[in-house]
Amino acid sequence: MRMDKKSVFNEYMRRRGLKNTSQRMTILETFLGSKSHYSTEELYLRLRKEHPKIGYATVHRTLKLFAECGIAIEVDFGDGQTRFEPLNADQHHDHLVCTHCGLIVEFTNPQIEKLQQEVAAEFDFKIERHRHELYGLCSKCANLNQNS
Repeated sequence: MRMDKKSVFNEYMRRRGLKNTSQRMTILETFLGSKSHYSTEELYLRLRKEHPKIGYATVHRTLKLFAECGIAIEVDFGDGQTRFEPLNADQHHDHLVCTHCGLIVEFTNPQIEKLQQEVAAEFDFKIERHRHELYGLCSKCANLNQNS
């Protein structure tokens, strides 16, 4: 039986002897309720509108706890910011990253997955995990560059 992410987090906090505060639960609900790849600052800015008592350090430490307990993963898209993404073990996806505006688009493509398996088999290699990121310009930024 798999536990939901809130239960995983609550159990992790209990085992570590850490308090599960209302602020941490607010951060968790906001984080899990979005498809964004949040940096600490982005999530903090989103939260402080409705929850001005939640501090930046609390957001940062809580995101780190999410990664430690396995409900989130830290990702680096080369823009100098660590971002956090909810981890869905059964829902693999890849990313398109705009190098101009920072837009991140998640996508899945069965052909890419199949090709990866074929390449691994060709080299007698067992894939345990992978990240596939494509960097370029989103259509909006590409149009801006053409009009400049």
